[in-house]
Amino acid sequence: MTISRFIPPQRTLMGPGPSDVSPRVLQALSQPTIGHLDPLFVGMMDEVKALLQYAFQTENAFTIAVSAPGSAGMETCFVNLIEPGDTVIVCRNGVFGDRMRENVERCGATAVMVDDEWGKPVDPAKVEQALRDNPQASLLAFVHAETSTGALSDAKTLSALAREHDCLTIVDAVTSLGGVPLLVDEWQLDAVYSGSQKCLSCVPGLSPVTFSPRAVEKMQKRTEKVQSWFLDQSLVLAYWSGTGKRSYHHTAPVNSLYALHESLLMLKQEGLENAWQRHRDMHALLKAELESLGIRFLVDEADRLPQLNAVSVPDGIDDASVRSRLLNEYNLEIGAGLGALAGKAWRIGLMGYTARKENVALCAKALKDVLGQS
Repeated sequence: MTISRFIPPQRTLMGPGPSDVSPRVLQALSQPTIGHLDPLFVGMMDEVKALLQYAFQTENAFTIAVSAPGSAGMETCFVNLIEPGDTVIVCRNGVFGDRMRENVERCGATAVMVDDEWGKPVDPAKVEQALRDNPQASLLAFVHAETSTGALSDAKTLSALAREHDCLTIVDAVTSLGGVPLLVDEWQLDAVYSGSQKCLSCVPGLSPVTFSPRAVEKMQKRTEKVQSWFLDQSLVLAYWSGTGKRSYHHTAPVNSLYALHESLLMLKQEGLENAWQRHRDMHALLKAELESLGIRFLVDEADRLPQLNAVSVPDGIDDASVRSRLLNEYNLEIGAGLGALAGKAWRIGLMGYTARKENVALCAKALKDVLGQS
């Protein structure tokens, strides 16, 4: 076997992630590598922290980027806040709610499930009942933007219910950060995790997380060690906190953090409200095009994510064949359905740098051509 340099094609990424990465971010990624304890890099980390606080809309001092993808950000929140024997209310309305359950059980805790139909948001009434029925619960975990279905849940209302019952919240914001309003401080969310490759349009491999003072206090009062050494935030915090000299924890992904810095700077320069509006505007354009082709959305309009459009595969159309042709003939990637929606749905992403008019036009034309010939 002869192996030569790998040169990927130029794809348009309109799946559930990763999203298109802007030339500015790619250029930042290619800058010279310096040491992860270099004073200049330490100064840049302070800026990344400040930019993440802006993106999350929080003053939380404990706001960092975990050196691993969003799944590790999820696990970071669970393993640091849960101890064996705890009870956690877990909302499940798609694939990622079930991953929360897995994390709870692997921490030796009990997961009390609140189930809703795939494509529907989490029902606050069901959550309130679960909290009443389980007064021993210490945490409420839910997905703000369910990537498997494109459904958006009411994080503000769910957080208020948790506080009424003296519970902390763990919130999956992997697909919502930068794409729809996410107001960590105003909504009093406690532990929130996201991913670099969705609406931030950075390279995959980093997970922004933020912890409220209440969450930090709970971590500090643990009676047992966190089961993961690498994700134990009592160790990591000494590397991210403060300015000047930092203690060594692990070799940070230097160039990836350059890229995250640039993508967050782009978000700050555009303005959060403008970014949210751009995602809504591009969704409206895509919606009109898809509906003209007779393609139906899976999620009611009031509960729909503008940046993750889950639609039904038309009757008589082979899901995999269409996606394959889009990729091979148009260099266009859209996502397949997961779990119960496998083979029945497409997930069309309009996240971050992908949310542009030319991409909507390409997707509409390519689908029109391929479906017309299927």
